[in-house]
Amino acid sequence: LGRWVPVGRLKYYFAVDTVYVAKKLRLLVFPFGHQIFAGQPRFGGELGLGTPQNPPKFPLTAMAFLTYILLAGLALGTRGQFSPDSLGLVASSALAWLVLEVLSVLLSLYLVTVTTDLTPIDLLAFAGYKYVGMIVGLVAGLVLGRPGYYVALSWCCLSIFVFMIRTLRLKLLSEAAAEGVLVRGAKNQLRMYLTMAIAAAQPLFMYWLTFHLLR
Repeated sequence: LGRWVPVGRLKYYFAVDTVYVAKKLRLLVFPFGHQIFAGQPRFGGELGLGTPQNPPKFPLTAMAFLTYILLAGLALGTRGQFSPDSLGLVASSALAWLVLEVLSVLLSLYLVTVTTDLTPIDLLAFAGYKYVGMIVGLVAGLVLGRPGYYVALSWCCLSIFVFMIRTLRLKLLSEAAAEGVLVRGAKNQLRMYLTMAIAAAQPLFMYWLTFHLLR
């Protein structure tokens, strides 16, 4: 298996503990008071990872995705519409949209000729962060009804938008990443537009994948 799959590199994406997950969840829901984001030396030293280039961690995406599927089943059950087939449809639809999003970002990076150290696994992890906000919105909807869903989801949409802007711009604007300052120029403007587009797509997916699950 090691001939085709870089197992040693994949282990790095799964090097998490409870403290890391708790801090990342707090960062995803309340990003406004934090000045240092993924791609900067924030959590790496605390976890003993030994590098300041701490990539997004895949287990958080996997846990959020599975939790979203379980909550979707619960939400469908409250409407009397639960069945294994419907749960499978929700899971396959969410997975298809996730893969399509990552492929679209990869194609956009190629077309804009952006040089970045982001790997497909990084992009998959970033794309999966939206499920945390979707979970918060669904829980609020199940407990408080539609008004609670819209309030919670709106907050989480704003949070993920801010989080993605502040993290991805450091990765996509490679020339300015070292100083943390944007560099003027047509090429960097394209990269900034791409960053904005990726961030703006997150709230759309969050609403599209959750609104039909509640009464």
